Amino acid sequence: MSPELIAVLAVIGVALVFDYTNGFHDAANAIATSVSTRALTPRVALVMAAIGNFIGAHFGEDVAKTVGSGLVKLPPQTSSLAIVFAGVVGAIAWNLITWYFGLPSSSSHALIGGLVGSTLAASGTVLWNGLGKNVVLPMILSPMVGFLLGYIVMIAVQWIFRKGNPGKLNRGFRWAQTASAAAMSVGHGMQDAAKTIGIVVLALYVGGYQDNAKSIPEWAFWTSAAVLAVGTYAGGWRIIRTLGRKIIDLRPPEGFAAEAVASSVLYFNALVLGAPISTTHTITSAIMGVGATKRLSAVRWGVAGNIVGAWILTFPAAGAIGAVMYFLVRPLFA
Repeated sequence: MSPELIAVLAVIGVALVFDYTNGFHDAANAIATSVSTRALTPRVALVMAAIGNFIGAHFGEDVAKTVGSGLVKLPPQTSSLAIVFAGVVGAIAWNLITWYFGLPSSSSHALIGGLVGSTLAASGTVLWNGLGKNVVLPMILSPMVGFLLGYIVMIAVQWIFRKGNPGKLNRGFRWAQTASAAAMSVGHGMQDAAKTIGIVVLALYVGGYQDNAKSIPEWAFWTSAAVLAVGTYAGGWRIIRTLGRKIIDLRPPEGFAAEAVASSVLYFNALVLGAPISTTHTITSAIMGVGATKRLSAVRWGVAGNIVGAWILTFPAAGAIGAVMYFLVRPLFA
């Protein structure tokens, strides 16, 4: 086995480790609201999320191409694999740190931040225009849109069902949450499995095993989807508790509204724009918007502030770890 092939396999391997951590770190995005409202049992919700992630991965081709070719420009040589390897390790490290503290940070932004940090450390080329258009702008807009739409949709639900029996409505919305949670799981797969696919394709390109960073082999879809599904089934209970119980007290109508809004935003960005947005930011902001319809004090803003703080730190923190890792692993890829 040639050194180049070993290096490519090492990068693909660490990308799949990231994929697994993404699954248990971001499982909360799809199921926290359904579990907290008791619409689904935890294990049933995790199985549904795993299946949804597996299906959604096959519809995230545009997002994968953006990650693989639209953020950094690396020459096709073995030394470039050190950059990709270090960036992914930076993302894994930040995922584990935020998981430990139960903070629903963005695995997507951790991955992109790690890759940008390692590229800068190697004096490589960052495509700043693509980064701004495809990452920074959606990073700012998606939480704002999620909050606003969450507020509007919840107001609409309250008005439409204002004369309904609370007990019957809760039972009905628990059933509706089965559909909205499934939609959220598929949307998560479109976004997050696709990002790992983008890294795999980038590794194949810079390793010399394909002539561009946009062609996606079919096995990359299946492998990334399967690993993300397994990671999702492992669960991320610390973050599930934060999203499902600590931001607001969710009932089935609020859970349905938040999931419906978040999944719609994910679908639009994946299928229409091909933008790699954060599922974490989207569902969390939607939950905050839904909670604000009760009264602003219904949202536990202290917890929300900690989450926002983690959001702000994710990109530079993962980037810094990726930069340090590059200097550590560069000799191994010489």
